[in-house]
Amino acid sequence: MKIKRGISLLPSLFTTGNIFCGFYAFIAVLDQKFYLAAWAIVIAIIFDALDGRIARLTNTTSEFGMHYDSLADIISFGIAPAFLIYVWKLKPFGRIGWMAAFLFLLCGALRLARFNALPEDKRSQHFVGLPTPGAAAVVATIVIFSEDGIFDSLHPFILVAFVYMLAFLMVSNIEYPAFKKLGFKKRVPFARFLFIVLTLYIFATIPLFALFFVSFSYALLGPLGYLYKIGKSYWVTQKEDQALEQKEKP
Repeated sequence: MKIKRGISLLPSLFTTGNIFCGFYAFIAVLDQKFYLAAWAIVIAIIFDALDGRIARLTNTTSEFGMHYDSLADIISFGIAPAFLIYVWKLKPFGRIGWMAAFLFLLCGALRLARFNALPEDKRSQHFVGLPTPGAAAVVATIVIFSEDGIFDSLHPFILVAFVYMLAFLMVSNIEYPAFKKLGFKKRVPFARFLFIVLTLYIFATIPLFALFFVSFSYALLGPLGYLYKIGKSYWVTQKEDQALEQKEKP
């Protein structure tokens, strides 16, 4: 069997940009420039979103690219946000603080390992657990949105609990939409088109709030969908039981 040599240049360049942003986030945190570190993570998310799509569009997907992307993700969406949130707010909590940051990193690594172990046909349907870029986006946008002092009155312990929640969501079995097939060529209802236009308008007028709102909403989308499925299943079961009781009555 002949082994293919070389790597796909364009997708690998975007993945390298992802790693660069993750590394720069470390430098910015060490310089106490938390706002810049958070933006570096956001830009890394953009690079991560583009490298896979470019690889699929150019038909250059490979096992090397998958592993390279995973290594980049653990740097930019595991270590970088954990280090950022620890130095920014969790350091005064001592062991509780750095254990929360470590748990975020550990669950991110476990999430990536589980994703890589999934069969190829199951990766495009939905994500099992909160994706690491999604968890990193929540951390980064909290820092960005806090630049104006909005969260100064918030008790720091709430942030500790929030980091634990993000870690749990990453390793949970809760399903999240993948958004890999957006279907730009398909016809969509007018209401959906209007929603997209309003979303773009919010990003244009209040971009910082929009970034925070979108990342936070996506993190909540999984648990809300899970609760909706449980409620729907319970409602259907109740209806079936009532129908069965009606049939059994003389």
